[in-house]
Amino acid sequence: MAKPTKNAPLYCTLLTIFTVVMALISFYFHNPLWIIIGLLPAVIYEIYRTEEGATTKYSSILLLIILVLEIILVVFRVDFDLAAFLGEESKYVGGYYLPLGDIKVFGPILTAILAVILFFRTAGVYTKWLSVIICLGSLTAVYIINPAFFQSILKIIINGLFDRINLY
Repeated sequence: MAKPTKNAPLYCTLLTIFTVVMALISFYFHNPLWIIIGLLPAVIYEIYRTEEGATTKYSSILLLIILVLEIILVVFRVDFDLAAFLGEESKYVGGYYLPLGDIKVFGPILTAILAVILFFRTAGVYTKWLSVIICLGSLTAVYIINPAFFQSILKIIINGLFDRINLY
């Protein structure tokens, strides 16, 4: 059953403002923890708003799990170099070679990807709105953690969007 939309515009607006403020704090302190914490309310509201679907409800719940794990990695300063562990400097993903590095960058990448999936698989305007907030906040965290990696993942996301909406 569809969730009531009476207060959804207000909630989504407040969540957008909160996420932007937390992103600015993250940029100021150059610490991804603030934006990750800033995404929690939007993800929780996304879970509430997302209807049961083939993958949508599970994707929104997975967003929360990944954010909690990411907070643990950042708070406890877990440093794990995937390049050294896998013995490779990059991996071929989605037609691009992505540089491997600190494991902390992959949580926000996964949340950005899940947010894009939710954007295309959910029908409601407010769940789409929340997906955009989550995706942009996640990309902000990626940029703060590793600006070079951000460029690579942004190319993949843009190409994926173009493929999805058939612009080329």
